[in-house]
Amino acid sequence: MQQLATTLASTLALVAVLSAPTIAQVHYHADGHPWKQRARSGPDAEVPGWFLNLGITGLRVQLLEKEPRALAVMHVFAGTPAAGKLAVGDVLLGVDGQPFSADHQNGYGMKVFGAKGPIEEFAAALEACQAKSGKGVLRVTRRHGEATEDVELAIGKEYGAFGPSYPKDCAKSEKIRLELLEFLRKQQREDGSFGDEITDTFAPLAMLSSGTVEDLAAVERNARWHAKTTKEKDKGGLINWRYMSAAIVLSELYLSSKAEWIVPELQEIYTFLHSSQYVDLAQVNPKAKESHPHSFPKTAMDAHGGWGHNPGFEGYGPIAMLTGQGALAFSLMKRCGVAVDRRRHDAAYAFLARGTGVEGYVWYADDVASPKDWADHGRTGAAGIANVLAPYNELIFRERALLHAQQIGMHPQSFPDTHGSPPMGMAYAGVAAFADPESFRKLMDANRWWFALAQCSDGTYYYQPNRDNAGYGGDSRLTISAVVAFLFSLERRNLALSGR
Repeated sequence: MQQLATTLASTLALVAVLSAPTIAQVHYHADGHPWKQRARSGPDAEVPGWFLNLGITGLRVQLLEKEPRALAVMHVFAGTPAAGKLAVGDVLLGVDGQPFSADHQNGYGMKVFGAKGPIEEFAAALEACQAKSGKGVLRVTRRHGEATEDVELAIGKEYGAFGPSYPKDCAKSEKIRLELLEFLRKQQREDGSFGDEITDTFAPLAMLSSGTVEDLAAVERNARWHAKTTKEKDKGGLINWRYMSAAIVLSELYLSSKAEWIVPELQEIYTFLHSSQYVDLAQVNPKAKESHPHSFPKTAMDAHGGWGHNPGFEGYGPIAMLTGQGALAFSLMKRCGVAVDRRRHDAAYAFLARGTGVEGYVWYADDVASPKDWADHGRTGAAGIANVLAPYNELIFRERALLHAQQIGMHPQSFPDTHGSPPMGMAYAGVAAFADPESFRKLMDANRWWFALAQCSDGTYYYQPNRDNAGYGGDSRLTISAVVAFLFSLERRNLALSGR
């Protein structure tokens, strides 16, 4: 899974980032990174870089280091509200007749996560003009050359604004969900797959939650693909990600449909995951001592019970993001009747517990960050939902699940900026927080700006720039659209993951 492998940084590097003083949502680099990254295909291939999307306006903008209360227009899509009104080179200075009132944030760390500044203020104005009390017109102040003037964008009120309890009881959320499902159906490949492990997890889960005839047919095709491409013994690079995806999708489909053909397939996947879980020093690749000496296990319990990119222990070894998915996969498969080895399952939970801080934040592997430190919540989310669905009666699992959910609700600012793969991290953080209504509300309220601005004029969602800058390319809309469809499906409670 290349997009994850190329961005999983070492623990020491992340510590440095967390502790270093930064001024700002996306890092700047002298060579133009990440702004110069290009989408290889799809509607974003025409955009000359990876820029921030400003909702359904059709605008892509870049933050300006020297003007922290301004947004530079870098692209305008044809046929959108901004087309013919704004142009590349314009600089946005405010909305609704008011200049932007706060400096933007740009960087990665506890002090700078979030969207304070022009991004947040633009999102609020865009939502307000679409609300029942709005006029469907957004007034934007721009600097064009030497002149400064106000320009009106006809946004319309087709979508409306998000309701106070969105995505629950929210017409806008429901409209978005249905449009995204239609988009996902059109993107499904002939073999039933969607193209990457993240989309092949959350697209079928969103469709299964929908339950329409069309969507269930698409889920069936995807499940058959998962079954065809997994077996008891397998080789390949970054292979554990694919098997986690298959385990979760096939388990949810079985729990929904009770289709008998799925159980033998799940047994094969369980056999593979059982063998790929790291539990013995004999599984350590000797080359890891040379390539990653600081991560090489010093005792038999270092990284015990975890999963890394590949079976056993190689490179920097098992990681919390995959181990959370492994514990979740075992929980779901046990619900489907697969005989799960309790000792192995407990070993996975023990790995996650060793990596959990006192406030519920899950660090990179099986050790903890400083007590008050927190950052991206993908790992915390994967651990949280694994504990929510633990098939055992001990109270500790429920306590851990609540602690993880509350940690996400306590620090929701990093939601769209998680380590390795932000879309995957968003999905797991969202579903883990969903187990605690108060935490989920805090998460969604704090990120209303993101859901307003990541939506494109064609109804799809866009992979906004982020700290890891991972995977921007051909999947600039597909993967994140699948994740948003999944998150907006949680309130339907049609999955084990969402509390059915």
